[in-house]
Amino acid sequence: MGTGAPASDVFPLPKANNLISSFIAIGPKKKNEGEAWLSCRSPGKSTLYGTLTCQGVGADGIPEITASEGFVVKEVTKKSLLVSCPRENASTRFRAPYTAFCRIHQKSITCLDLSSGGGLGVSTSADGTMKIWQAANGEIRRRLEGHIYDVNCCRFFPSGLVVLSGGMDAQLKIWSAEEGRCVATFQGHKAGILDTAIVDRGRNVVSSSRDGTARLWDCGRSACLGTVADCGSPVNGIALGGADNTLNLGSPETAPSEREIGTEGKLLLLAREDKKFQGVGLQSRQPVFLFVGSDAFNCCAFLSSIYLLAGSQDGNIYQLDVRNTKAPVRVIQRSGAPVLSLLPYKDGFIASQGDGTCFILQQDLDHIVELTGADCDPVYRVATWEKQIYTCCRDGLVRRYHLSDL
Repeated sequence: MGTGAPASDVFPLPKANNLISSFIAIGPKKKNEGEAWLSCRSPGKSTLYGTLTCQGVGADGIPEITASEGFVVKEVTKKSLLVSCPRENASTRFRAPYTAFCRIHQKSITCLDLSSGGGLGVSTSADGTMKIWQAANGEIRRRLEGHIYDVNCCRFFPSGLVVLSGGMDAQLKIWSAEEGRCVATFQGHKAGILDTAIVDRGRNVVSSSRDGTARLWDCGRSACLGTVADCGSPVNGIALGGADNTLNLGSPETAPSEREIGTEGKLLLLAREDKKFQGVGLQSRQPVFLFVGSDAFNCCAFLSSIYLLAGSQDGNIYQLDVRNTKAPVRVIQRSGAPVLSLLPYKDGFIASQGDGTCFILQQDLDHIVELTGADCDPVYRVATWEKQIYTCCRDGLVRRYHLSDL
């Protein structure tokens, strides 16, 4: 599946390819609370199964854990466990949450984001609410009320003082995070809004919808500046980034509005329900590439101006080189569960899935990091600030992980 590029220049991920193809999984054994099951899966090989056993807790408060044949426990701390599988030359660090917030919402939490300074969080829930809270302790600061039905997505503007949200009522709203007041409402979509992106500092924003369109908006006038793409199929996720300067983004058919700020040189990625992953020039509105996958695409992200990620309903994470999208650079599959979110992180990325899996791949690590705690409940979204990682889950919890050693 390569493009002919040197292996060291393929993708900012772990240097050893087996890290991407071999995964170690862990889960509880209901019959014995002191044990957990292990498995190591590699394509084309039989899965290796094993057991972790806790022998007790040492005087320093650190559990004493051993592994069955085929696995090695390499390091144990109060919040993490490093396990290797020598047969596959694979290692995974399982990281427990530093804390979990259970009082922000009463039901499944569908989206979250953190402010640019890391002090505030915003989240939406199946209980019909959207709330702003203190990132340090989960204390609720504001309730953002105004959408008619469920709120699907929320994000902070770069200032950290304003929030953008999109709902099943087909409305896009802008909120003051300080006052909890809706300051603008955009109308134009014909079905629920599924995702949003902010252009530069936020004079313009982009939204995608179940109606199959992605639209560009003028925040100052609450007006639609145009339809960037009309796909004929729901656009589940979008991502916006600067394109490599060798990429032809096309030219607009008419002169852009003077109200368009920062759209030049931007590539809009569209994760579509009809199994298509598309790139469109934000200013030109012209298609740049179209990649057909194996199932519906749920989410997408930029790793750089050249490398892209897209996650599908059948558990595939496709890495594409924007200069040649005929075939993926590689396909990563942790499990067959839907890929629900992808987030660039340092020199790699974080992915979350519908089976509760949430993992980190990085170039400078010789192991995968798996964020535990969700069990089998879907992890819908991930947000980061410095070494803090926050996840939101169907079980109604916001989990906070502190990655001091990454």
